[in-house]
Amino acid sequence: MNEKQELIAKMLELQKKFAEYEHEFGVSATEYFAPPPGHPLENYSDEFNRLADRLRELAHEEQGSRG
Repeated sequence: MNEKQELIAKMLELQKKFAEYEHEFGVSATEYFAPPPGHPLENYSDEFNRLADRLRELAHEEQGSRG
């Protein structure tokens, strides 16, 4: 599996876990953007954004463009 595929797989897994949590408990803006330490969504948005940024970088590298 190449790096892009691995990133996409990780992002999909994060989305799945988020959706399951949201379905069961609901999610407030605070929980999403600033969850307290130990919360199941702690670092979720940072990690997802980090993966998305790297995926975007790879796409630009493939196309020879700048993002």
